[in-house]
Amino acid sequence: MPTRQSFKSSASASATLPTLRRGSELFETERRLNAVLNNASVAIFLMDDRQHCVYMNRAAELLTGFGLDEVVARDCPLHDIVHHTYPDGRPFPLADCAIDRAFPENNQEKGEEVFVHKDGRFYPVGFTASPIRDDTTKIIGTIIEVRDISEEKAAAERQRLLTNELNHRVKNTLATVQSIAAQTFRGQTDPAVRQVFDARIAALSNAHNVLTDANWESAGLRSVIDRALAPHALAEPDAERFRLTGPDTRLHPKVAVTLSMALHELMTNASKYGALSVPTGRVTLTWTVAHDDSGAEHLGLIWTESGGPSVSEPTRKGFGSRLIERQLPMEFDGSATITYAPTGVVCQIDIPLTALGWHGQDVVAGRSAE
Repeated sequence: MPTRQSFKSSASASATLPTLRRGSELFETERRLNAVLNNASVAIFLMDDRQHCVYMNRAAELLTGFGLDEVVARDCPLHDIVHHTYPDGRPFPLADCAIDRAFPENNQEKGEEVFVHKDGRFYPVGFTASPIRDDTTKIIGTIIEVRDISEEKAAAERQRLLTNELNHRVKNTLATVQSIAAQTFRGQTDPAVRQVFDARIAALSNAHNVLTDANWESAGLRSVIDRALAPHALAEPDAERFRLTGPDTRLHPKVAVTLSMALHELMTNASKYGALSVPTGRVTLTWTVAHDDSGAEHLGLIWTESGGPSVSEPTRKGFGSRLIERQLPMEFDGSATITYAPTGVVCQIDIPLTALGWHGQDVVAGRSAE
């Protein structure tokens, strides 16, 4: 395998290039390459077969605080100069470094690490490390691209804090609504009505928790289902009371909240009057995610109760029925029907899944249709 001497010889030759004939192809190529590398915003390092740095562009010197001459004079792996310590003070062995793994494993490595600046401070970086091969395809070194991701990390942390604050304020608002309801219902309504109201507020709060876990960008369908059914399912000693079958997918926040409320209403009704009101009752929830003829993605969900008391059509529609049969179709241009079969309630829901992201995101990202 070629040694670092080959890189040194190349570097020495490069230093004498200004004495070459100005019109030479080699000189022009070198000049253009240096211009490109030194004007690049990403830091670029060239390593030999011992992981010693033999080249750094201007961005790399600004990133690390070290000049190329300082790094070369150290005569040690670059890792021992800019990546030698964990933020908690523990030594960071070269053998554990993902960046340097590209050379011995002959593989491109990507990821995030934390470098140590010349002044001693730590800073997060994103990197790509790729092996360099000679004309015979033998690996003779590594090229590393590194960028400072401090601002990205700070922005993500600010977003996390803002999302948590939003969730906190939403919960405070829900608590205020509960307080107002308590004052309104006091002495005027059956306590059972208050319990139903509180349960619905709690279901709404649980839906918000699922979204907060994903920064309000989307929510996992299975998580939405599990959270919505948890208050009832956890209280059941018989695990066979609930049968859940279907693939996971990501839901738009608006779909996640409304679906959580619909499932809460179905579960509550089953516990009071349906299959879950008796020990022998069962609830089967199956769902599919498929595309229609136009390519739009649809969620098809079927709630089936069995083994419970005989069911008959109610004389009037309650809040839960209106939420499912009216609000779901109205908000999402889907369909929802509740069938009161004597053997148990069956609810069928079809929802066209809204594209993830915020309104106008495709335009900003340059992905809008021509």
